[in-house]
Amino acid sequence: MKNEVQKKLNDSFGVRWGALAIVAFTMMAAYYVNDVVAPLKSMLEASELAWNSSEFGLFTGAYSFLNVFLLMLIWGGLILDKFGIRFTGKLATILMVAGTALEYYAMTSLAGDPSTILGYKSSVFIASTGYSVFGVGAEVAGITVTKIIAKWFRGKEMATAMGVQVALARVGSQGAYAVAIPVARAYGLTMPVLIGLVCLVGGLIAFFIFSVLDRKLDRQIAAAANGDNEEKFSFADVKNIVTNPGFWLIALLCVLFYSCVFPFQKFASELMITKYGIDENVAGTIAGLPALGALLLTPVFGGMIDKRGKSASIMALGAAMLIAVHGIYSLPFFTASWVAIILMIVLGIAFSLVPSAMWPAVAKIFPAQQLGTAYALIFFIQNIGLWGIPTLIGAVLDNYCIVGETESGANIYDYTLPMCIFTGIAVLSMLVALALKVADRKYGYKLEEANIQ
Repeated sequence: MKNEVQKKLNDSFGVRWGALAIVAFTMMAAYYVNDVVAPLKSMLEASELAWNSSEFGLFTGAYSFLNVFLLMLIWGGLILDKFGIRFTGKLATILMVAGTALEYYAMTSLAGDPSTILGYKSSVFIASTGYSVFGVGAEVAGITVTKIIAKWFRGKEMATAMGVQVALARVGSQGAYAVAIPVARAYGLTMPVLIGLVCLVGGLIAFFIFSVLDRKLDRQIAAAANGDNEEKFSFADVKNIVTNPGFWLIALLCVLFYSCVFPFQKFASELMITKYGIDENVAGTIAGLPALGALLLTPVFGGMIDKRGKSASIMALGAAMLIAVHGIYSLPFFTASWVAIILMIVLGIAFSLVPSAMWPAVAKIFPAQQLGTAYALIFFIQNIGLWGIPTLIGAVLDNYCIVGETESGANIYDYTLPMCIFTGIAVLSMLVALALKVADRKYGYKLEEANIQ
């Protein structure tokens, strides 16, 4: 029957979730690489590399350097909306592989090298350069995968799918925190990075496989359109995005919320060891508990939002939980290990609530042809925090928080002041989340409504 609507690939439950699994593997590898160096901070300081806290903060902040100062994320979003998810995804994954390879080279071949580049140790400068290139690829891959989900799951289980993707990415994070120190002790300091490089190569192959499915879906969508002209992205859409109040509120909430999570996790292993007396072999695992919580809970919360809505309220709740977590971490008289573990679990719940509500909310505020650029601009603003906050915390630790030295020569730090900084940022995120609830009622974004149509 000619007039019968052809069933598309994404109408099949198994195919659309299978496509998600393929691209989620790529992001899982990306998140592993992003987090695998964080638990090694003390080992880097005591090793032949001899990175101090300021240098570690510089390296950590380098992830976002190119995204912020060369606007690479914004260019990535424009490329995404102009050239599509297949081209952009492959390009992003190639950048991740190249950046990680450069980082691995610097940490293996330049250890102990006394030379400097622009005033920095050569190992620090080259590793940071590699991490910056990786950061461009990882962030562009992130907005690409988010747009993939919006395309394949529109009108279906979008929040659940985004939650599952985030959860699987957190598997990579949790794996990194769990294995980094034991693997480095057993096989050498840079072996955890090499594992990540191999996984990223696998992720690149996975994205090529996904491209075959997506090309077929595009042909089906074009056939179903029957010649209708779908509205395309134009550069004028950038003005429409940045003049939308919802954009700025989501972007501010994003940068403030994630600045309290990702940069904190980079230093959390050392906090667990120095303040709470947790063994270094399990400190990374505890620091990775938020990723484990996201793995278990983000799909659950995503499913609830799909069916019941309340996205704006859930974002406000998650921000309030951040205040409690960092506020208690900042109190110097709470030093019991069980306190640290419980707070990490609560952080994991907050880390599940906000992303499961935030990213589907963007797809409600903006039309499909603007999504890539909208996500890119939001990720760009987020990266300002991911660059600036680790750099700030590293400098604060070196200048104000050294209280002793370990037998291996690494500094011992008092984390009270850094945790007060994180608490202040969390308070700001709560205020923005409440403002978003007000804007939702005023502008009719329908963030409190269910996603499934």
